[in-house]
Amino acid sequence: MPCPRRLLQLSLLTAILCGCSTPPSGPDKTAAADANSKTGATSSTTSGGTTGAGTAGSGGTKASGSASANSRFDPVSRPQTETARRATMQRFGVELASERKLPEAKVLTLLDEARYNPTVARIVAPVAPGQIRPPRSWATYRGRVVEPILISQGHAFMKQYGAELDRATARYGVPQNIIAAIIGVETGYGKNQGSFRVLDSLATLGFDYPDASRPDRAEMFRGQLADLIELDLAGRVDARTLKGSFAGAVGIPQFMPGSIKRFAVSARGAQDINLSTNMADAIASVANFLVEHGWQRGLPTFVPVRLPASADKLVDGGLKPTLDWPQLQAAGATLALGAKDAPWMRAALGVIDLPEERAGTVEFRTATQNFFTITLYNRSYFYAASVADLARALADN
Repeated sequence: MPCPRRLLQLSLLTAILCGCSTPPSGPDKTAAADANSKTGATSSTTSGGTTGAGTAGSGGTKASGSASANSRFDPVSRPQTETARRATMQRFGVELASERKLPEAKVLTLLDEARYNPTVARIVAPVAPGQIRPPRSWATYRGRVVEPILISQGHAFMKQYGAELDRATARYGVPQNIIAAIIGVETGYGKNQGSFRVLDSLATLGFDYPDASRPDRAEMFRGQLADLIELDLAGRVDARTLKGSFAGAVGIPQFMPGSIKRFAVSARGAQDINLSTNMADAIASVANFLVEHGWQRGLPTFVPVRLPASADKLVDGGLKPTLDWPQLQAAGATLALGAKDAPWMRAALGVIDLPEERAGTVEFRTATQNFFTITLYNRSYFYAASVADLARALADN
């Protein structure tokens, strides 16, 4: 794998696990089953994390109705003995089968094939006590996304899959360049989908999550494992062979199992959906994910506003726009030079921060609902802003 791509993946990994933006203070940042996963994006992820995301956001998936909603399994924060792990997973499997009306024997058989992956645990492990967290850098993060190779590959991608992108835009109202940018950030336009067996990754993070202070993360990954098992038993994926990111994000758009279950669609309306090799399905699924999370047709991601010197007081760090144009004007915001009356002035808005911690500076932007929708793919301002900036670069031919 080329070094620039590896650097990008590590950068997005930081966004998924730690958050490169101001930590959102809004509801359900980490309690929902898609928090900090690939939407997932993986997100990426991360999207969606899309991830997405959803990486992934990421990644980025909706709450999955985890069988461990009340933390009944109480997995420890360090690797269990094999005997203890199997006993814990068996209890999980019995309750999962009962709650989701699945055949218990098949659930337990599949869980019995899951293996602890120490590499996954090491990647996700928190910063060691006494170790200093690297300063957040919007310029560094953006530079790894909005860069010549990814832009050039994006132009080629949009030319090759122009018809598929046209259909998705017409159906969902999500611009071609936004869809392309998410797929570019998540997997380099489908080239880097991950090499971890998803069954092992989700079992490792669900039952041996390496941070005792984050039981919500373990619960989230158990919910995703439950969704993976349900997808397998429904014949939609093969959990024994399915590969993806270290966090369990899958395919071209890096969807977590919960997102595959809820938001993956066939571009042709077929019953089978293929996110690994069918680019049309991946494109349509990214667009559907965004629409299902609030994307508004015709609305930009950022708007031309000059913010006041006290812009930091307008940032709440959340994942929803909570202001409007009159409120921003009252706080001292004005239109950028040359900007005119536009529909966004009647839409919900939010101010985001993109810090350069080493320099002690911050870039502030005024965002619409569509920006915050991208954060539900991967719950990071850095991720969503870099997707928007890459999309803008892709629009410039």
